[in-house]
Amino acid sequence: MKAHPALLLLALIAPLALLARAPGSDPGSALPAGPSADQATTARLVYGLLSDSRYAYRPQALDDALSQDIFKRYLEALDGGKMFFTAQDVARFAPYRTTLDDALKSGKLDPAYAMFALYQQRVAQRSAYARHLLQQDIFDFSGNDRWYYDREDAPWAAGGAELDTLWRQSVRNDWLRLKLAGQQPAEIRKTLDKRYANFAKAVAELDGTDAFRSFLNAYTGSIDPHTDYFDPRSAERFNQSMSLSLEGIGAQLQKQDDVVVIREVLPGGPAMKSNRLQAGDRIVGVGQGASGPMEDVVGWRIDDVVEKIKGPKGTKVRLDIIPPEAGLDSTPVRVVLVRDKIRLTEQAAKAKTLDIPARGAMPAKRIGVIELPGFYQDFAGRRSNNGDYVSATRDVARLLAQFRAARVDGVVMDLRNNGGGSLTEAVELTGLFIDKGPVVQVRESGGRVSVENDRAPGVAWEGPLAVLVNRGSASASEIFAGAIQDYGRGLVIGETTFGKGTVQNLVDLDRWPANETPRFGQVKLTVAQFFLPGGSSTQNKGVVPDIRFPASVDASEFGESTYDNALPWTRIAAVPHTRYGNFTPLLAKLDALHDARIAGNKEFQWWSQDVAEFRAERAKKYVSLNEAERRAERDKDEAKRQQRQAQRKALGLQLDPLAADASDDGLQAGERDIVADAAREKAAESRPDPLLRESATILADATTLLAGSKQLSAQVLPETGMATRWAE
Repeated sequence: MKAHPALLLLALIAPLALLARAPGSDPGSALPAGPSADQATTARLVYGLLSDSRYAYRPQALDDALSQDIFKRYLEALDGGKMFFTAQDVARFAPYRTTLDDALKSGKLDPAYAMFALYQQRVAQRSAYARHLLQQDIFDFSGNDRWYYDREDAPWAAGGAELDTLWRQSVRNDWLRLKLAGQQPAEIRKTLDKRYANFAKAVAELDGTDAFRSFLNAYTGSIDPHTDYFDPRSAERFNQSMSLSLEGIGAQLQKQDDVVVIREVLPGGPAMKSNRLQAGDRIVGVGQGASGPMEDVVGWRIDDVVEKIKGPKGTKVRLDIIPPEAGLDSTPVRVVLVRDKIRLTEQAAKAKTLDIPARGAMPAKRIGVIELPGFYQDFAGRRSNNGDYVSATRDVARLLAQFRAARVDGVVMDLRNNGGGSLTEAVELTGLFIDKGPVVQVRESGGRVSVENDRAPGVAWEGPLAVLVNRGSASASEIFAGAIQDYGRGLVIGETTFGKGTVQNLVDLDRWPANETPRFGQVKLTVAQFFLPGGSSTQNKGVVPDIRFPASVDASEFGESTYDNALPWTRIAAVPHTRYGNFTPLLAKLDALHDARIAGNKEFQWWSQDVAEFRAERAKKYVSLNEAERRAERDKDEAKRQQRQAQRKALGLQLDPLAADASDDGLQAGERDIVADAAREKAAESRPDPLLRESATILADATTLLAGSKQLSAQVLPETGMATRWAE
């Protein structure tokens, strides 16, 4: 069973082709021929911002050359898989290649809307064709056909006939997946017919706001990979994700067919306190206040339903609910809730401890782990100066105090898949482990370099420290890990990080017209490049760990180096900073212990095997459409899972809570039972984590080696106080 993609609370940010409108509607009817007056103004504001060196780190002239890049990126945003447009369609757009710059400068974005409208039309046609195929006799899987799903570098289809062939293979693959999962033909036909109909309906509902946002992001993306445009609604969602808070009812919502369904009721929120809502409940009506009119929201886009449900703290909202066990035509239950401020605790820092047993001459150790998904901060709360605001550093400091009280032997900061966040939080979090000093150097577009320092005296944790990273660790994570490495304050373990070494600021486009209500949105704009205290940039190269684990994803597939317009790596002069230690003399010993241990560590071997198999499968870029071959692969995977679970039991290892789940049920997220799917997602959080345990064991090894050799300790940690704290 594949893990469900992360969902935003009370907002589902879907890919461009996964939003939704009423069945049977004209595919282009929601799309105006051109932008609104506000959108035209917004385009001109963004142009002024991105072409001005006072704001942009790497301003670029909006000319014919950039227009061609925007054109390419917009096509990729609409049809990155090249499954809808033909070469003739792209040729039809050819006059726009060198005129999109003029369209942006003038605010006359009709070409972008024309391309979007044709995209909607082509999706409707392809969906109809896919549904037609379900009635054909094409589902014999005894041959040697393949479905080449990776079409990023493929040429555009020559015409409709070539697209027909591609879609035929895609539909056959969808059918085969469901067949292998045990569905019968009638059930498969029903599932896929609904899937393709919903897909067309979703794209048909995309409107002028979606077209405008997508096109403007093609422009911002042509400047650099991390400059983005947020319309007012998406800007609000971004700010909520950074502050880990919103005002609403405290429920995680998901769209299923035509109805918005409660996926999870959040602890402490109005929904849970009411004792009247549960996972699986369907929301069919929403009303404002104690007596306002109820609006039927069946068939609405999820973001529109979310907009109706959330609102200021202390206000009332009424929901018409149909329980999961009742038919959709049942009489709904009316629930009245008072909105409140909701803390999104799922993305906050969390702590746990790992007991590392004695191993030969190595004594038992207790290692604390802090999992930090992001460098979050409530910017507005901090600006209010009331002292009560959400902060990653504050949360981590509180957890470190608990570790000190529990007298753990070391701390692992787990930053895997932490994509970054607030630069201020990265600096202040580093300050929890160093006693004042420079954390990051920031170079602006004009070349001026400023230094962000930790100015708070003292540290929150003086003892042994390791930082666990992977390819998904980016930006603020790289600042923290790189600074810890430059200071010699701890070990960095895992994979080479993402390589994002640039700084972005949010620019509110409404600040110039001084609008009372948001109209133009915000731009997340690259304004600087950051460098570590030692002078090196993390840009492109990332942070290279002291102790390396096998790469789970190739650098050519994921990371800053995959962007064609990313800044190159460079370095500047170092700034004076304390060097607490130098782990180089210790690394060979740690590597040797690590290699010897994983040679007999079943869980680590299984992980390495899975990584190798995954990468080999991705490299093929196709799947077989031979049923016997696919069934053999499925049976092999099933046998492997069961064998591993049996070995876990025999060896006394933690069991895998998802071992009984099929590797592929053939379904998409909205097609599964929402309650069961949410339960699987929760269960996945407690799966065995051999990389984390091995990282904790490496840190335990380091403390033991340093405690056992005064000579080694003097080499690695020349500062007497630091050596004492590592060897306690």
